[in-house]
Amino acid sequence: MKLIVHGKNVTVTPALQEYVERKLGRLESWFEEACDMHVTLSVQGHKQLHVAEVMMTCKGIVLRAEEKRDDMYASIDVVADKLERQTHKFKDKIKQRLRHQTGIKAHLFENVEPLNRENESPFELARMKTVPNKPEDIEEAILQMNMLDHNFHLFFNRDSNKTELVYRRNDGTYGLITTA
Repeated sequence: MKLIVHGKNVTVTPALQEYVERKLGRLESWFEEACDMHVTLSVQGHKQLHVAEVMMTCKGIVLRAEEKRDDMYASIDVVADKLERQTHKFKDKIKQRLRHQTGIKAHLFENVEPLNRENESPFELARMKTVPNKPEDIEEAILQMNMLDHNFHLFFNRDSNKTELVYRRNDGTYGLITTA
């Protein structure tokens, strides 16, 4: 596994580097293929929140987890646990639904123990909402999102003739998701 650790507004000490390698290195045994793991450690905001963000890429599979805590070591612990749960869920999904399809190979997760699902319910659709397909431009979509006090807004872009999604980022700026 290729593990890249870098800091943003924080110095990555050898002790911190070793801790990240020890906590996240255990994920390496779950994959037979070579994987890349990018870890970003940062300190954000006036409250000095310690953020650990991990992006793991393995043969087209992308897993991402982020955690904000008062202590960097606690953030790393929680983000490692999140990635472990994501890997278990993804492995179960592959074995149940995609076993006979090509592309994603179930053998990538053969040596992972099955997840105990006694306390978990399957994905449950709690609500379904239909949105109007009225053409809008990006500025109108952002205005509509702010008026509804939502964090995202799905709309039909009149300029690109595509259905797109505008969202509010954590830093207060806006993002746009569109199809290729």
